[in-house]
Amino acid sequence: MPDATSARATAREAIALLTGAAGFTEHRPSPHPLPPDGPLGWAGYDAARERASARTGEEESVVYGTGVVGDRACVLLSFEFGFLGGSLGRQTGDRLAAAYELALTRRLPLLALVATGGSRMQEGMVALTQLQRVAAASVRLRAADLPQIAVVRDPTTGGGWATVGAGADVVLALPGAQVGFAGSRVRPPDADPYAYSAEGQFAAGQVDAVVPADELTASVTHWLRALGPHEGLPAAPVPGALSAGGGEPGAGAGREAEAATGSGAGTPSAAGAEPTPGSVPAAPLPETGREAVARARDLRRPRAEAYLADYFAVRLPLHGDRSGSTDPGLLCGFGLRADGQPVAYVAQCGTPTRPAGYRAAARTIRLADRLGIPVLTLVDTPGAANDAEAERAGAGAAIADTFAAIAAARVPVTTLVIGEGGSGGALALAAPGNTHVTVDSYFSVIAPELAAAILKRPPSETGATADQLRLRPQDLVDLGFARSIVG
Repeated sequence: MPDATSARATAREAIALLTGAAGFTEHRPSPHPLPPDGPLGWAGYDAARERASARTGEEESVVYGTGVVGDRACVLLSFEFGFLGGSLGRQTGDRLAAAYELALTRRLPLLALVATGGSRMQEGMVALTQLQRVAAASVRLRAADLPQIAVVRDPTTGGGWATVGAGADVVLALPGAQVGFAGSRVRPPDADPYAYSAEGQFAAGQVDAVVPADELTASVTHWLRALGPHEGLPAAPVPGALSAGGGEPGAGAGREAEAATGSGAGTPSAAGAEPTPGSVPAAPLPETGREAVARARDLRRPRAEAYLADYFAVRLPLHGDRSGSTDPGLLCGFGLRADGQPVAYVAQCGTPTRPAGYRAAARTIRLADRLGIPVLTLVDTPGAANDAEAERAGAGAAIADTFAAIAAARVPVTTLVIGEGGSGGALALAAPGNTHVTVDSYFSVIAPELAAAILKRPPSETGATADQLRLRPQDLVDLGFARSIVG
């Protein structure tokens, strides 16, 4: 594919980049000719279409069909920007609707390679209403539990971004691509161009990854493997315990940076053996509540990043809450274990979780549930963020939505508490009946310091209050909250 900064790839070049020698079989919808100069009788429209066809060799702004990316069959659709700016007219809508229907009929994932300026003005409202056709087709595909992946190229703007692009389950972007609802000629003259770039959309949580063209095939292949479709996947195994020194990753480890590029495939790991419910670990348990809290807050204990690296061979991050925000203290996405099993993950990183983090978590859990992929959650937070900005951003509603996503999940959800279990902000990510705890963790209705303050006790009684709260790992098993202690 030509470098995104120097030349735009054609629709077929974009397809060939991903399918390679595996090839691509083009499909065409049944012909539905337009009236002379289109539905509006726009003078010169037919001539413009003829010139676009002669220049590009295409009959319309979208090419679609079936192909194989890596080792995964899928339906591909690709926009030809050279054909009237990749704009959407009625015949474009015919092709897009046919592509979605093809994916539905064959039960294949849909991969959209988007480069468009939006709706075609020469067809007026007839063109604009194609967005409704695309949205309806996307909803039907989603209802059939089939994944949709979009790769947004330069440029992706207007209705094409607001339907085929941003409406996909996973959105990847090429570096430097112009991405945004407002095209370059219709945005305010003083608008920050960064906001309309792939990198700006990533920063705002609207794009999951910015992937260089030479890494795109590997990235898309991993996403297709992870998202399926799948049937009858087992529950996510409970992660194995890591050492207090920070946890030396097992042989199956991958790295977050490698997830986007497809490298870091790894070899089978010994981590993840299912513990026996109620089992007691070999590592020493905390004797007091104060000790349990201190161990959970120890900066030397393993964190989410170490657990995820040990658990997965490949990680594919989902980024952002799709409402303009991100939370760096919460990691979520999908991963492939060394045996190839896909698992969705949501992991707190020891910081107060912000509303954007909860929204991203709910997005991940619901997508996994729709696609039949088991979920792993790692709990580690002193609690939900409680500053004024968090309240303005809808902390309560975001936490409620996360509780609802877990409660409604049809797929098995496995939880390991790896550090602090701070009240409802931690409980929102815990699986009822399938929560496990490490020896370096605690879970409490409220932090001991806050409990003592509420009870008007002096700081010297914080330890006694921690004991009363029965927040140690062994207490959590005895109370029936945790199934086992991993250690």
